[in-house]
Amino acid sequence: MAEGVSRKPVLINPTWEQMVERDPLIAFSFYLDGRKSVLIAVANEVVENLDGGFSGPAVDGGRITRADDLMWLWTLGAYEVIRTMCQAKECFAESVRRELGSLKLELAAARMPAAKMERARTSTPVPSSRSSSGWDVANRDLLVGDPTSTTISARRLLSRFQQVVSSIRPSDILKPHEDSYRKKA
Repeated sequence: MAEGVSRKPVLINPTWEQMVERDPLIAFSFYLDGRKSVLIAVANEVVENLDGGFSGPAVDGGRITRADDLMWLWTLGAYEVIRTMCQAKECFAESVRRELGSLKLELAAARMPAAKMERARTSTPVPSSRSSSGWDVANRDLLVGDPTSTTISARRLLSRFQQVVSSIRPSDILKPHEDSYRKKA
């Protein structure tokens, strides 16, 4: 389990307020809260593979490759979850909006070279004859993003996502996702 993740007790027949207290994002979107949970589970698996892959005197390339593969999928999913939340910015308190916007930029820097094979905010290609990520053996980490420019610690990005989504409180959710589509009178 990733650092900072705690298991909350399961309530039998919880009230809506208890559910929101436990998982505040359900007040925004029950569906998106589920996707967040999937992303946290995948992040945990990435970290477990990094820890196991870099644990012995010899690197376990299979586990590092698995971490890299999952990190690619995680980056795509995490970006879409945060993009959706940023698009519905009026649903969140200002402090959450700022954190989401900052995280979206960090995720974009990792996502663009991986998903679109181009540098963020440009139409410049990232070379195809490259490794999908760098290995930081000393820190048991992957370096994601543009390998010819700025790389990002996968562990730091995973942790940052979890920190941002876990910091959201029930009072930070101003309205549900669907309300962001309603015309303002």
